[in-house]
Amino acid sequence: MSTKTEASTASEFSIKSIIAPLLAVIVGMIMVILDSTVVNVALAKFQEEFNTTLNTVQWTFTGYTLALSAVIPLAGWLTDKFGSKRIFLITIALFTVGSVLCAAAQTIDQLILYRVIQGLGGGMVAPIGMAIIFRLAPAENRGAVMGMLGIPMLMAPALGPILSGWLIDAVTWQWIFLINLPIGIVAVIVGIKYLPQFEQGSKAPRLDMLGMILAPIAFAALAYGVSEGGRTSWTADNTLWGLIGGGIALILLIIVELTHKQPLLELRVFRSSDFTRGTVLVWIVQIALFGAMILMPVFLQEIKGYSALNTGVIMLPQAIGTMFFMPIGGKLFDKIGARPLAIVGLSMVAVALFMLTYIDVSTKLIMVLIPLFIIGSGMGLSMMALNTHVLNSAPRHLVSRVTPLTTAAQQVVTSFAVAGLTGFMTTRVTDHMAANGGNPLNAAVDAYSDTFMLSFGLTIFGVLFSFILRKPKPQPEGEGTEKVDPAMMMGH
Repeated sequence: MSTKTEASTASEFSIKSIIAPLLAVIVGMIMVILDSTVVNVALAKFQEEFNTTLNTVQWTFTGYTLALSAVIPLAGWLTDKFGSKRIFLITIALFTVGSVLCAAAQTIDQLILYRVIQGLGGGMVAPIGMAIIFRLAPAENRGAVMGMLGIPMLMAPALGPILSGWLIDAVTWQWIFLINLPIGIVAVIVGIKYLPQFEQGSKAPRLDMLGMILAPIAFAALAYGVSEGGRTSWTADNTLWGLIGGGIALILLIIVELTHKQPLLELRVFRSSDFTRGTVLVWIVQIALFGAMILMPVFLQEIKGYSALNTGVIMLPQAIGTMFFMPIGGKLFDKIGARPLAIVGLSMVAVALFMLTYIDVSTKLIMVLIPLFIIGSGMGLSMMALNTHVLNSAPRHLVSRVTPLTTAAQQVVTSFAVAGLTGFMTTRVTDHMAANGGNPLNAAVDAYSDTFMLSFGLTIFGVLFSFILRKPKPQPEGEGTEKVDPAMMMGH
């Protein structure tokens, strides 16, 4: 009896001892993850405020995600070189400064640039924060502590759009960024006082400078080419410059990464066919889903005439569906694996996207809420299972190197999806304007329908692709093998 009491007391003491640093990390993560969701509802407002097109405004999202992808792989090297506490505080400070600059933007070009600065700061907050808590938490409490870190990841998608809508309607759009100033200051102060100073271990490996230069060039140029191709023409000069320049940079990047001893992106892991299949499927799902989900808040405001706050509330069922089905998917994965969950989850998403192809000005609200909930449920059921499948498919000795690769790649693919689908929708508006006798409302409704249909087609391809997933072969866990939480792979 006394032994149990002592064990319980030791456990309670262990958790209490890390509450303060845990708070610093959670505050920082909430700020960054919230900001990844608040902008979605604000895109229509940015169009109006800066008198520009959706294809231009989407770069406030695309630029941010590309910046995230550029710095995520650097997190490990920077913490080895300068210490996790210092880099964590610097990234929080940089994100906060970027937020203030966003609020001060006078043109859309300035806002896009400042969003990139935000992304450079925000990209490393989650991986470094999780690594800090992982080192602090005693083994017997690690699951519970990492579960606490999952709270902001689940809550932010639900609260972000509502908070954004309320701030836009009640105050001004600048406050979706200014709200980060007090939060960032609190996170830095708490972090300075309570985050421990870890001893820096072995000397940091030589930085892959060529990879660090080529990766952002390749991904940004390709995203620009995809955006321009959808917006104007796939044979236009800007499109070709982006695609050809990005393609050359990507080929050079692959060569450099495969020959470097400590590459920025561990591409050798793609030699595993199971890993490659799982990763490609995750990419297909993201392309199908994220561009369409960026467009939905704009549709609700521009076509249906809802306020920003109402739009945020309408988007809530998607987050609720994800929160409800994610733990169910996690439990089922251990029993049945990723393939059935991917097939069922993506089929749900496909059905919902097909329903969205029929929405127009007269569509009842319930016919928007139902597919949004189904999409969130399907994603909750399948995405964590797919991410776990990808981790299980990676060679054991490369697991810790795989997480930055997959996380960064998901940000890149998301940026491609948003750039490509908004560009596609822009051209469809132009085409339908000519076909509908110049009626802009009807042209826009038809263009949204076409874009959701394209997303539906991609999701159907994802469902079919799911059938070739197979359970990874068991791999021996040698010394030095690290277990990584699949939640760390989830995009911001």
